Amino acid sequence: MRGAALLLLALGLQQAEGRCVFNRTQEYCLCYRLTQESAGSVIQCLAASAVEFQGGDLEKYADFPIEDLDDSTIDMLGSLQIRKIIFSDLLVPEVLLARVLRFFSYTQVQEMVFKSCSFVGRSSWADMAGRALPIVSLRFHNVTAAALAGREQDLSPLSRWLGALQELSVTASRLAVLPCAVGQALRALRSLDLARNSLGDDSLAPAFCQGAFTQLRVLSLRHNNLTSYSGVCGSVRLLGELQHLDLSHNALTAGTPSSPCQWPATLRIFNLSSAGLDHVLAPLPPALEVLDLSSNRLHAVDISLRSLQALFLSRNALPAAPSIRGCPALHTLHLDNNLIAELPRDEALLLEHLQDVAVAGNPFNCTCGGAGAVQALAAVGCLRQGWPQGYVCHAPARYQGVLLRDVPTSVLQCNPAAVLAPVCTGLALLCVAMAGGLLWARGARPRWLCGLGQREDACSGAEHL
Repeated sequence: MRGAALLLLALGLQQAEGRCVFNRTQEYCLCYRLTQESAGSVIQCLAASAVEFQGGDLEKYADFPIEDLDDSTIDMLGSLQIRKIIFSDLLVPEVLLARVLRFFSYTQVQEMVFKSCSFVGRSSWADMAGRALPIVSLRFHNVTAAALAGREQDLSPLSRWLGALQELSVTASRLAVLPCAVGQALRALRSLDLARNSLGDDSLAPAFCQGAFTQLRVLSLRHNNLTSYSGVCGSVRLLGELQHLDLSHNALTAGTPSSPCQWPATLRIFNLSSAGLDHVLAPLPPALEVLDLSSNRLHAVDISLRSLQALFLSRNALPAAPSIRGCPALHTLHLDNNLIAELPRDEALLLEHLQDVAVAGNPFNCTCGGAGAVQALAAVGCLRQGWPQGYVCHAPARYQGVLLRDVPTSVLQCNPAAVLAPVCTGLALLCVAMAGGLLWARGARPRWLCGLGQREDACSGAEHL
């Protein structure tokens, strides 16, 4: 949708200021810098499923009188097919938002997004007391607003709506503190995205306090200021329904736990990519099914997780493929862009039982054994990502730059001695047999046969061979 907005502007619709433009193909309507005089053009958006209001300063309308709606207007709002409302590049008085938000209870809008907006002022939200809204997804990106700390009483009229909200995203908004009361109000929340903020180790425990986010399944804390692995573990231990945790792009270290760390037993997907790790931190959640350790500085990996199904180790410094014997349920293993020169044959045989293996971008030593093991993986169909273009030989010199797929690995080319030795032996035996046959035909007896039950007179004239 953002692309559609940019396209409209690129086509010279900057002059469309104060107008709404409807893209019928995308069912998307962009209203750019509406004024009180041009607000009527919003009629263009009645058939849209998503509407974006972009640009402008709403502060001058903060004291604008807003009357209750009549029955016909309420019926009209209920008939609209709009499911998503986007507010972008706007200065939004909180008092105006508090007065307008109640009218969304008459609509079918399910998702509300604020992008690059600034919220000014402060409201009591009294008009929202006891009201339920159909909005189940609320997203804020790159917004500025007053800190939430100390505003629990102001937000209490929103409790009925917040208690039904399922998705909340507050990203790139310099959020440093999330009060306990907010999490306790979001009783039905399933997904929480707090990426690209300023949350530190000390911020998490108060945010995920007793009774907060009791239904949370998915939590993203990527790109924050977290440093203590054990500290995060201790902070989220009360999230009894958590299944997916993203800690990527944080500079994590083991930390110094005050007590043994216990991750939520429900945790199934764990993202520790780009976390600056030079070794695998412990403990790992015991029931993991997906573990992402890509884009770190790992030199060795030794993991035993009985339930693990997918392991991502791309862009590390691994000199060899890790053993997967401790992960019997594994079906996906990504090892691309490491320092792996060869796959040992016994490990390659184990990898052949996986469904998805990626080893592209490694400095392959294309000896017969090294190339043969990888070609065997391709032959059984488990090499998917990057095959064959991403598999290039670095050594020996005669194959440098050659696709590993094209390296000859037949027995005759790889180990001619293994073929020539039995051939030469067979030829030697054949020559001996032929020589013996000629002597018999001439009536001669080889001296070495005289000790095999032959009479002395029969051997007296034997030729000495």
